[in-house]
Amino acid sequence: MSEASYQNIAELISLIPTDKKAEDGLYKNRLDICKGCDCLTNGMCSKCGCFVELRAAYSHTRCPHENKLW
Repeated sequence: MSEASYQNIAELISLIPTDKKAEDGLYKNRLDICKGCDCLTNGMCSKCGCFVELRAAYSHTRCPHENKLW
């Protein structure tokens, strides 16, 4: 993924309302889980096609691979 793509994702994350955003520790934990997953390819989930950094930033999202809340 290009640097511009990461900047766009960071901008989108910054626009998430505080009440819908995951706390920093939870966000980092989710990214650690994704980094160890076989479905992660260039920052995207091969199960659903999401950008994992963006999905992990929302407080109430599900992992499509595990089909449960992180």
